[in-house]
Amino acid sequence: MPGPRFHEQVMGVYFDDLDAFYILHNARYLLLFERTLGSFWQSIGVGAFEPQRAGDHQHLVRANTIEYLKPVRGTGSVRVRVWVERLGRTSLTFGFRLMPLDEDTDHAVGTRTIVRVDPTTQRPAPWTEAFRQRLAPWTSEPGGGAST
Repeated sequence: MPGPRFHEQVMGVYFDDLDAFYILHNARYLLLFERTLGSFWQSIGVGAFEPQRAGDHQHLVRANTIEYLKPVRGTGSVRVRVWVERLGRTSLTFGFRLMPLDEDTDHAVGTRTIVRVDPTTQRPAPWTEAFRQRLAPWTSEPGGGAST
């Protein structure tokens, strides 16, 4: 069975992204993931955020996890891959990998979980059916998952 469909983007690593040891600063991994996730949203047609019509785009980050496996040394380019790991009733978990350009080995892996919220109450709200349909090609769990 093939793995989940993913979105991948090549990202630059610049001098100001590096720490004192000439290694990609730990906080920059999350920034590269964030930018790739923005590219993913645009690729599926939900990239333009309009507060008055936020709908399913009204969400909050519940958790980020990152495991640093192999340092990115110096400037250059890396690949960042994102995919949908789980689409729940009100939550959505993305997986991500940060890799060199020329091999499928991981510099870092992680997840981000977001929760859709009602714009008025800021309480968790279910994803709409239209949103579920839009994400269907990107998830390996047809129909979603558990209750969160």
